[in-house]
Amino acid sequence: MMKEIVLTTINAKWIHPSLALRLLKANLGSLEDSCEIIEFALRQPLSEKTEQLLAASPKILGISVSIWNHLATIELLEELGKLWTVNSKPVIVLGGPEISYLPHDAKIFKYADYIIRGEGETAFGLLCEEIIFTDYKKTMKGAGCPQEIIADQLDNVSKIKYAYYLYTNEDLEKKLIYVESSRGCVFNCEFCLSAVKKGTAKKVREFPLEPFLAQMDKLVKRGAKTFKFLDRSINTNIPRLIQICEFFLEKIEQHYSILVHFEMVPSILPPQLCEILSRFPSGTLRLEIGIQTLNPEISAQIGRPANSEKELEVLRFLRQKTNAIVHVDLIAGLPGEDIESFGRGFDRLWLALGETNGHHIEIQLGILKLLPGAPICRHSETFKMQYNPIPPYEVMQTSVMSANDVLRIKNFARFWEIIVNRGLADFTGNEKIFNNFLVLSDSLLLYFGKNWGIDKNELLEFLKCKNFGNNENKYGQY
Repeated sequence: MMKEIVLTTINAKWIHPSLALRLLKANLGSLEDSCEIIEFALRQPLSEKTEQLLAASPKILGISVSIWNHLATIELLEELGKLWTVNSKPVIVLGGPEISYLPHDAKIFKYADYIIRGEGETAFGLLCEEIIFTDYKKTMKGAGCPQEIIADQLDNVSKIKYAYYLYTNEDLEKKLIYVESSRGCVFNCEFCLSAVKKGTAKKVREFPLEPFLAQMDKLVKRGAKTFKFLDRSINTNIPRLIQICEFFLEKIEQHYSILVHFEMVPSILPPQLCEILSRFPSGTLRLEIGIQTLNPEISAQIGRPANSEKELEVLRFLRQKTNAIVHVDLIAGLPGEDIESFGRGFDRLWLALGETNGHHIEIQLGILKLLPGAPICRHSETFKMQYNPIPPYEVMQTSVMSANDVLRIKNFARFWEIIVNRGLADFTGNEKIFNNFLVLSDSLLLYFGKNWGIDKNELLEFLKCKNFGNNENKYGQY
């Protein structure tokens, strides 16, 4: 049976189901049964996307837009616009993190009838009721001039109906399962939307713990394998996190096959948390640690509290005393940080991590992005920050980092991912790793003419011939 409401998005990968769509559907009230979720992946052919949405023929099409699918969503809407007839075109409602702070003249808005800025669980349901049960066309402004709905932040998230029951059996068996025990962040890092001020709105809002864990219990018993927490900094409430860890440890002891992924603040790791993290068996815990920069002046400048020595000490502990897979983030192109400062920070991080072999520890280099609405834009004039106006809005150059420096770091990041993070070669003991690998990545780009789609065996042969990496026995483990 065709549904009146279709919710859709274009996920980065097939294994990334959207919790946002499921929350919107679960909170539609009496209209929930009239709603269908249709998800796509970025690499999926455009024709497959349009065919499914045309066949669904909804009255309302709600689309969640993020920085990663912004352009793909425009492409989808442009193609659908060619195929819809006057009578078959649905009401287009856009929402999601990318929509909330885009300027009014953003290109994507010309395809929308309504846009919802902010958390949409309540606002979307009310809008759907208005569209379906009233003559909504009397108040519509027309294409290119969408009606804007400002969704207030829900201070009491317990009013939101859980949506975990909407994960399918295939989701649980084969995909990452996104969950959230809280929303918001206590910190004000200027590159993040959590730093956007919203009056007296609470910075962190927690879902009641017992009902949340009851939902997790249902997912475990249904066969969920990988739990990825969306909480921005889950270890700011230590007693609560310990209870969550105890819950999953108990399930692991009951022989459930589980991997839990937390994003943590590196400066908050008290002894009681260290102890419980050390109890997770190998292959059951993954930690994402946002270092971003080890330059204290840069950290202070962007509103990010940091203690580099303590952060490195925490990483040493995680490497030496736990079985956790640790994923560490660094950001290049921050206001005032040049390539030399970034390189020194990378070397300090590498030495603190010790032997990684590309499996236990991962270092991910990202390029600074100017998220719409993020307060880091205040530095643009002072540090001559030039950003690409096209999503994902990456910095192209600054007053202290040239365009060529940025491009070299982007190339470095790509080859680091496929060579070191994925265990293709071991560079342990290389103290000046940043400069050495920068030269290597330059050579690789020059030799292959690209940093993607490279045959693994050809890459291995190049590394052997140039005598990069320490242990030939490790080359074949990728």
